[in-house]
Formats: sequence, C-alpha cells, structure tokens
Amino acid sequence: MNLIQYYKSGFPQFKKVLSIIFLLITSIFIGIAGYMIIEGYTFVEAFYMTMITISTAGFMEVHPLTEGGRIFTSFLLITAIGIFFYGATTITAFIIEGEFRNFFKNYNVNKKIGELKGHVIVCGYGRNGKQVCLELEDDKQPFVVIERREHIIEDMKTNPALLFIEGDATEEETLVEAGIKKAKAIITTLPEDPENLYVVLSSRELNPEITIISRSSNESSVNKLKRAGANNIIMPEKLGGAHMAALVMKPDIMEFIAQLTGQDSDISLTFEELALNELSDDYVGKTIKDLDIRYKTGANIIGLKHPDGKYTINPLPDMVIGANTKLIVLGNRQQILDMRKLLEDL
Repeated sequence: MNLIQYYKSGFPQFKKVLSIIFLLITSIFIGIAGYMIIEGYTFVEAFYMTMITISTAGFMEVHPLTEGGRIFTSFLLITAIGIFFYGATTITAFIIEGEFRNFFKNYNVNKKIGELKGHVIVCGYGRNGKQVCLELEDDKQPFVVIERREHIIEDMKTNPALLFIEGDATEEETLVEAGIKKAKAIITTLPEDPENLYVVLSSRELNPEITIISRSSNESSVNKLKRAGANNIIMPEKLGGAHMAALVMKPDIMEFIAQLTGQDSDISLTFEELALNELSDDYVGKTIKDLDIRYKTGANIIGLKHPDGKYTINPLPDMVIGANTKLIVLGNRQQILDMRKLLEDL
C-alpha cells in the first residue's frame, strides 16, 4: 500500500500532514511567481526571496521592494506563519495520538501481506471466522483476515501477530489487497448470504483456481453459492444441530471422533493430505505396503483421493498408488512430521 492509498483510505491526521506539505509547496510556487511578476526578479532571486520570507529568516532583500512587492511579501509572510502553526499542531497530534505509530504498523502489515503466497483469506472475524483463524494458526498456515466492523477491529489490534485488512470483503479492491490472486483458498464467514455470494463471485473471477469455502445461513442459498463457484458450503447451524443429535444417539462414536480430532483429549491426532506429486517417481505405481509408512513413522494411510475425485476409505495394503492421487493420513503431530521427513527423503 503506497502513500496515496493511505491518504485515500485511512488516517485523518496523516491526511492533514500531506495537506500541509501541499500547502507549503504551493506557497513556494506562488511566492516565486509573485516576485517574478511584480518585481521582475529572476527565478533564483524570486526563489531566494520566497524562502527567506516563508522561513522568517529576515535576511536582506535582493533589491528594494516596490509598494506592490511589500504588500505581496506581507501576505506571503502571514500565510507562511499560518501554515507553520497549523503544521506544528497537526504533527504534534499525529505523534501524540498514535497515528504515526499506526501508520508504520499498518505499512509493515501490508508489506507482509504483499509477500504472502499460497495463503488463506478469511472474510469476517465473527464467531466462525475467529475459530477458523485459530485452526489455521494451530496448523501454522499463513492467513489474512478481512474485517470492516470497527469494534471487532479494535479487538484484532490486540493481537500483534494477526495479519488483517480493514475493509469490505465484497469489494474486489479489498480482495486484491489481501492477495487473492496468490492465495490458495478463501473462506467467507460473513453473516449475510448475499454478501458471501458476492465474495464467491468476485473471488472466482479474480482467481479461477482458488478453493472457495463459504458459510450459508439458509438452505435456499446453497445452490446459488455452488453456481457462483464455491467448492464447499458450510451451514454452521445445521452442523451444530446434527452434532447435538448425534451426541444423544451415538455418544461413543462422537466421543471417539472428538478424540481423533483432538477436541476432547491430549492425544492431538490430526489428519494430513499429501499429493503424490511430492513423492519420488520411483514410488508412483507401487503399493501402500511399499511405502511402509505405518512401520517407519506410526502414521496410518486411512484413505485415498483419486484423480476423478472419488475416495477409497481404509485402502488395502496391496492397493496400487496411481499418479495424481492424494493420501489421507492419520497420526499425531510427531508422526506426521516424521512421515513428511520420510517422504522428503524418498
């Protein structure tokens, strides 16, 4: 984000500082032009007279001034003094009110966002959006939040590690600023379905390859979001209701799933997906048994996603691994790390 963008978008005191600079430069040009026209000075002489007048240095005049020149000098001096006092009070406020610090903080944040690649954009930092961010942070996945509600932004500022943009996610300019063209996924958790629909449409247009996950409050919006380009649609209320019902009907299964996902235990098991293009060509066309991941790392291959989008759950050890297949692996954090290290060495 450059200085002009900051001037347009954000900081009242910073705008005043730019205005002071503009007024000062303008007064210099007016002074030069005035002395050249009224007194017939050369450019250098007019520039010198203008500078000693504006700075109130009080050096000797280049040539004795005419009556018109004295009147012009008086007005130029009054203008310069006015700009000086206005500038002094504004710059003091700029520093005292923290605008100076906020300017450089936001400049650094936007610089970091500009350097991101393969990150996730989260639209909205409400209950759902905040939970999404916690999960992404836990997985060490870089992400950027877009939020426009002032009371939530004030809360976000308390977290110095959180990268966020103050703006409207439904505006394409904001999405571009968040790095939509370099992001690998966008999750929109805005409270209103029409807003989520607009984000989905804009995101798909700006980045045809991006993965789009959208929240939906109404069943009637699901098909619209899919047609707009969303890869997945989540209805939090529906999921919550189904989960609560399952806790009554199948409590042991739900407890087991909670343990698998680390929600209710210290086991902290996690699922990981691995594209086979990360493997050596020597292992493409081999069986799961040939990888020997379970014996070497303790992690388990619990599923395969084939190039046609179909899944194989709990594949047999003798299943052949085809090109462009993804492995779905289950294990604790150390086992996943060991598995990744193993595959890097293959």
